[in-house]
Amino acid sequence: MMKHFAFFAVILGFAVSASAKIVTRAIPYEQDGVKLEGYLAYDDEVTAKGRAPGVLVVPEWWGLNDYVKGRAEQIAKLGYVAFAADMYGAKVVTTDAKKATELSTPFYGKPIMADRARAGLDQLLKTNLVDAARVAAIGYCFGGSTVQALAFSGAPIAGIVSFHGGLIPVPKDAAARTKARILICHGAVDGFVSKEDREAFVKAMDDGKFDYQFISYAGAVHAFTNPGADQLAAANGLSGKIAYNASADRSSWAHMQVFFNEIFARK
Repeated sequence: MMKHFAFFAVILGFAVSASAKIVTRAIPYEQDGVKLEGYLAYDDEVTAKGRAPGVLVVPEWWGLNDYVKGRAEQIAKLGYVAFAADMYGAKVVTTDAKKATELSTPFYGKPIMADRARAGLDQLLKTNLVDAARVAAIGYCFGGSTVQALAFSGAPIAGIVSFHGGLIPVPKDAAARTKARILICHGAVDGFVSKEDREAFVKAMDDGKFDYQFISYAGAVHAFTNPGADQLAAANGLSGKIAYNASADRSSWAHMQVFFNEIFARK
């Protein structure tokens, strides 16, 4: 009898899941006079029950492209309200590494990195779909560095996940401000992050007594979560430097979900 009950419970679960609808829409906003356009994604069945945890998603240095929008939709399918932030300006995207360097360089080491991300966070909260006490931020490559900066700025977020992000210098006074728990998902052979930078980052985390995890994925180089990384590498002379790694992608996504369950206290 229990087997039959379990079977019907599974069928019912599929029926409920099938009825859910992922709603997406572009959200125009501004930061410091720059016109931006983010991408909101959520499950209308989840939000109909009340405010849900929210997740800010910050793109790679290519800009707010279809890959990042797809990640926002994946987050929505997990039961969260996702908002993919625009860091460069409405519709500003590229597949050219030189242009991406030009677009991303002005943010590193400057307040604008955290400020532009905070503008996206504010838009997520303004949707009125989100429980402000349960908000996180994730980012990829440049976006990974950005969510680190956001956390160190003292933004009101429960946690961040950096996927193959550059490791930014930890400000000396960041520990006193940082409210977020930190998960770093790092390619073990990421040639864009030196051994010295990695060791300095971990030491700063330990010295500051941050609540953090640093997970390295064997064989993974930069951009290991992006299925389009190999094509981008070939087009930009970056073969061997950026590449998709299916195992590291699956593992890091699973680690993110466990992390979210912990910081949002979801059983």
